[in-house]
Amino acid sequence: MRKILVNTFLSLDGVMQAPGGPEEDPAGGFTHGGWSVNYWDDAMGQLMGEVMGKPFDLLLGRKTYEIFAAHWPHSDEPGADALNNATKYVVSTTLRSADWKNSTLIRDNVPEAIARLKEQDGPEIQVHGSGNLIQTLLKHNLVDVFSLFIFPVLLGSGKRLFADGTVPAGLRVVDTKTSTTGVIMARYEPAGELITGTFALEQPSESERAGA
Repeated sequence: MRKILVNTFLSLDGVMQAPGGPEEDPAGGFTHGGWSVNYWDDAMGQLMGEVMGKPFDLLLGRKTYEIFAAHWPHSDEPGADALNNATKYVVSTTLRSADWKNSTLIRDNVPEAIARLKEQDGPEIQVHGSGNLIQTLLKHNLVDVFSLFIFPVLLGSGKRLFADGTVPAGLRVVDTKTSTTGVIMARYEPAGELITGTFALEQPSESERAGA
């Protein structure tokens, strides 16, 4: 069985919307597009190169697919060849075709279709952007690894990675680094159900009883 890795840029308050530019995703009146650009450094480039430097397939929502398909086939930037040559699975009920090289549409029974992809032989399946799709993956416990770049900015509004309705769960940190610009680069894996507890004393102290 192969794994699904969610690779996401996040603000400190959890927003993932339009990190790369103002026109990337202005939905909902979002006006802070491009918030990640000025924080890039060599350490981040190296880590992203490691993520993109091994064989992978892509799993994308419609909006991210359209952004990628309009840019990467015409780019000679690092990573362009890997993205253009990767097998791409596009989740959409509105697209009539997916013409970017090696693209296949997933229209129906999305959780079941993605679960079947995981059961097949093949490389890691990476998810970039695709906020709405990620909510479906989270709801159905289909994510195996979160590769998060957490930027030292607060945006106050916008689409969040862990949106309302996220199923409570524990995570385990498997790796963490910090860039020269303060970006935390961390990898998490699911660690089962959320475990709660309490700091309350089992028996009230004398001062607590006296104040009761």
